[in-house]
Amino acid sequence: MARTPEKYELKAEDRQELEALLRSPKTAQSLATRAKIILLTETGKSAGTVAAELGTTSRAVYRWRKRFKDQGAAGLHDLPRSGQPTKLTDEKVREVLRLSVERIPKAATHWSVRLMAQAADITTWQVRQIWQAANLKPHRLKTFKISNDPHFAEKVVDIVGLYMAPPDNAVVLSVDEKTQIQALDRTQPMLPMRPGQIERRTHDYKRHGTTSLYAAFDILTGRVIGRVTKRHRSQEFLAFLRQIEGTTPKHLALHMILDNSSTHKTPAVKKWLAAHPRFIVHFTPTSASWLNAVEGWFGQLERRSIHRGVFTSVKELRDEIHRYIKVHNEQLAKPFKWTKSATTIIDSVERAKQKLTDTTNHTGH
Repeated sequence: MARTPEKYELKAEDRQELEALLRSPKTAQSLATRAKIILLTETGKSAGTVAAELGTTSRAVYRWRKRFKDQGAAGLHDLPRSGQPTKLTDEKVREVLRLSVERIPKAATHWSVRLMAQAADITTWQVRQIWQAANLKPHRLKTFKISNDPHFAEKVVDIVGLYMAPPDNAVVLSVDEKTQIQALDRTQPMLPMRPGQIERRTHDYKRHGTTSLYAAFDILTGRVIGRVTKRHRSQEFLAFLRQIEGTTPKHLALHMILDNSSTHKTPAVKKWLAAHPRFIVHFTPTSASWLNAVEGWFGQLERRSIHRGVFTSVKELRDEIHRYIKVHNEQLAKPFKWTKSATTIIDSVERAKQKLTDTTNHTGH
């Protein structure tokens, strides 16, 4: 005889706790599934229906229903492993922290929860608690590059000053180029998004060539002047400077923020700039491209237009870039706001340099 669908009348506090588990980004997937089992059970759905919706088994549905009925929401959590310590000592916590920051596991380049649990003879749950409390994230890696430009401070003050207090009767343009943009075509058609299924595409692709983009980002309006080119040389940069010259009001000074690319400093470019004194160039410090506002716009272009694009030719890619610039200028452009003061940036870099020096000295000893 088929079982009669079991229905729970959840207490308000139980329902709130289960829904909080589902909202939290820190909830493990297994625990979230168990919470969903109980919430779906409250609606009167059978175990088979719940199992089918959640991609699990009827047996698992019955098991977690019983655990919840006997123990409440606490019963949905995993029980501690047998033989493992139930309470962490201060000595054990110090051992995990010391291993985390001073040692490297033999089996990998960095610690995982499982490797640390084995090394310290504790549970994976306990490892997570220690790392979370100490804000340690061994699985994550960030890149950095500290500028050694001898004029770093004065260049930061100059550029941040342009962002936070733009001069009157002038246009401030953040200028750079995005090179080697690839026209990529997938080997098979993309599968569209549908309820319960994210958009999918093949991992492999066909290359159809590359193009480059020069962009000037107006910090006062957020609008962009763009030029798509086949190559990336000083000739193309000069053509872009002429485009800026021809598309901006003649009576306004042009403060142009540039990085230290060699194409920006060739004799031909210097000669042209000398003949056009309304162009006032401000170079970012070396290894500090993040200080150039147009880099953020390049990120938007990549995310919103190029990353998911399918291009069967370079022409299609060029057309898409032109289309996105037009849409951006008509619908998305807004004034650029810089929030960090020059003093904050300089102090942060000095602290990073000191940390690097201390780390080097410690390693040397």
